[in-house]
Amino acid sequence: MKRISMTTWIFVGMATGIALGYFQPDIAKQLSPVSNIFLRLIKSIIAPLLFGTLVYGIAGAGSVKTMGRIGGKAILYFEIVTTLALIIGLAAVNIVQPGVGMRLEKSSTEALATQAPATIAGILEHTFPASIIDAMAKGEVLQIVVFAFIFGAACVAAGLKAEPVVQFCGSLAEVMFGYTKYVMLLAPIGVGAAMAVTVGSKGFGVLFSLGKLILTMYVAQIVFVALVFGLVAAVVRLPMVRFFHAVREPFVIAFSTASSEAALPLALENMEKFGVPKHIVGFVIPTGYSFNLDGTTLYLSLASVFVAQAAGVQLTIWQQVMMMLTLMLTSKGVAGVPRAALVILSGTLATFSLPLEGVAVLLGVDAVMDMGRTSVNVLGNCLASAVVAKWEGVEF
Repeated sequence: MKRISMTTWIFVGMATGIALGYFQPDIAKQLSPVSNIFLRLIKSIIAPLLFGTLVYGIAGAGSVKTMGRIGGKAILYFEIVTTLALIIGLAAVNIVQPGVGMRLEKSSTEALATQAPATIAGILEHTFPASIIDAMAKGEVLQIVVFAFIFGAACVAAGLKAEPVVQFCGSLAEVMFGYTKYVMLLAPIGVGAAMAVTVGSKGFGVLFSLGKLILTMYVAQIVFVALVFGLVAAVVRLPMVRFFHAVREPFVIAFSTASSEAALPLALENMEKFGVPKHIVGFVIPTGYSFNLDGTTLYLSLASVFVAQAAGVQLTIWQQVMMMLTLMLTSKGVAGVPRAALVILSGTLATFSLPLEGVAVLLGVDAVMDMGRTSVNVLGNCLASAVVAKWEGVEF
């Protein structure tokens, strides 16, 4: 008999969790510690894996100029694709108008913190770590990337004297990949528990009340993946069957846990096996976790206009364009954890004087929508690493 793949086991875990959440919600709610333990183990991988992979990759490239060229290409690609995601989100919400006819009701039980509108200066300042230990403890991916980039450049400048440090970082990365394999043995259980808790606590009833919004978002995400990602893959001539096999497990992990961080170790490992050089995959994917959140930016543009529609506020085309530009700025650096987009959304609503009660409405079904947008984020970053590798002359 053919050995059952981890992807299949994950799907089995998801189905079991959904069934348990529906038929035994009281029991399902008690499984929260199981899913939290799995996610905590995943998060423990991120900082050492990023540091080891990036430093070894940058030092292995042998040139700071090479990494600067790769970074420039990656940022250019990120901005083009995320802009297209925002446009598709705005088009979908204006065509379907899922918020029209819905009344916003204030919630006395949900206390929602607002966020001051982000500024370029604030984002730039937050990019640089005051302490790498603090950045690792808080899971600040972008700060870890910046520190590792500078540290790796220093290793290149030091030459042979830095060889022991570079070899240590390479060994650290390999050990963390092994650590990841052990943790991923728990994936079907952790994913099943996460699905059980979601269904058991939220139920299916809330899905039907906001079904039009959910359907609009998922259709928009599918259109975005088919049109934008499909066109990009065709232009750079990616071997689609091999690419699908490389991204399916990270995609499923991201979808079921609604956490980009949970999928990061597998995304790095699988794209390297796919043929993307270590120094490219180790730089582009982690950087994309802050600059290339395609699914999240599409959702944010859709959700912001949805709240305006539900509140009976008519936004002009110019206002929507300004909102899109604001989201392009504030979505950078969104944490790769569940529900992080709600914080950005609340800040955007406050900026445009839209009712924050809209966030409370969306909170009820956010877990369902978060799975879709997070999995598209992961898929987009895997594709970005392959595209940049193609631009660098790599053949798959």
